[in-house]
Amino acid sequence: MIQTKVWNPTVANLTLMALGSSAPEILLSVIETVGALGGEPGELGPSTIVGSAAFNLMVISGVSITAVTDGVKNIENMYVFAITATFSLWAYIWLLIVLVIWTPDYVSVAESALTLVFFFLLIIFSFMADRFYTSTMLANRSKDQVKDAENRQLRLIAKDDLIKLVDSKTYTKDLLLNVAFGTRKAKTTEETKKIVVLFKAALGVTTLDG
Repeated sequence: MIQTKVWNPTVANLTLMALGSSAPEILLSVIETVGALGGEPGELGPSTIVGSAAFNLMVISGVSITAVTDGVKNIENMYVFAITATFSLWAYIWLLIVLVIWTPDYVSVAESALTLVFFFLLIIFSFMADRFYTSTMLANRSKDQVKDAENRQLRLIAKDDLIKLVDSKTYTKDLLLNVAFGTRKAKTTEETKKIVVLFKAALGVTTLDG
């Protein structure tokens, strides 16, 4: 049995979860708009949307961060965070452009279409950023795994060389330890240097002090 994710978590957060949390405001806006067709629309719809977005962006984010008390609070995926934060700020700037600068107190069909396009751009860019982050993490993890495997191989080779020195009765275990850790005064030769290097490699350290 193989389990696989149907939805990308980033896309799910930006679509399904956003739709679920904003469903009441959307319904209120739709009901008010349909009820005022042919006339001047009310302020309930835009007010609920803007108020809900501000509450979600500031209050919920602040409470969520404050509620986490264990350890340092880190952002795992900075790429997606940067894109969503940028689009969140752009949403308010775009609203100002539409209602104040471009067509004051009026929303045209072109502006509505552009707003919808921005939403799909947000999803596409966030999905691409999420995929890039995932591929980068896997690549770094693979490099770390290869490096760990190489280090383990080097340690095994060094241990094998030390064992061969003892098996060939060239050195005893105690003599190897004394030479390597300097507990016994011995003249420094190429052979003693080699023993120190082998011990460092076998232990995976850069110094044998302490």
